[in-house]
Amino acid sequence: MNEWLDEQLIARTLDGDPAAFDQLVVRYQDRLVHSLEHALGSREDALDVAQIAFVQAWRKLESFRGASAFYSWLYRIARNAAVSRKRRNRIQASSLDRLTETSGIEPVDDADGASPDRRLAQNEDVALVQSALQQLPEDFRQTLVLKEIDGFSYEEIAAILDIPLGTVRSRISRARQELVDRLRRETRD
Repeated sequence: MNEWLDEQLIARTLDGDPAAFDQLVVRYQDRLVHSLEHALGSREDALDVAQIAFVQAWRKLESFRGASAFYSWLYRIARNAAVSRKRRNRIQASSLDRLTETSGIEPVDDADGASPDRRLAQNEDVALVQSALQQLPEDFRQTLVLKEIDGFSYEEIAAILDIPLGTVRSRISRARQELVDRLRRETRD
């Protein structure tokens, strides 16, 4: 039903109703920003790139053919904008504080009875995983985030990234292995 409603909103937008496109923005903005945060490492960058993607999608809406879901098409636009942003700004890996901030993970509440040492260990574990994730090659990180964090199926990821299904499976497998290897090296040091 979402695809049909998207199609209606697209048709209304193309007929000159800007409020229809606003509804698409409302529908997909949070999801897109969340995905971009993991790719870019910063909420501010994710918000900027999402805005660029929506503007480009609006300008190119006539070229949308409906062969894939609107969000898949929008995500491809956003991914390309994110790659351009990274190239232009040469974004470096975020600091530990910034990774914790953008991960959305809050400090453990005292009500759970965890000791300060246990809470510190949990926060360090989260930071370690976030840091290792940021060090993965872009194509590995992107597919792994889409699968494990955003919850897309292999087929959906293939459509979003416009790559073969086998490539998606391979990248996710290799990303998981590389992430495990990085974490093992970090915990040995």
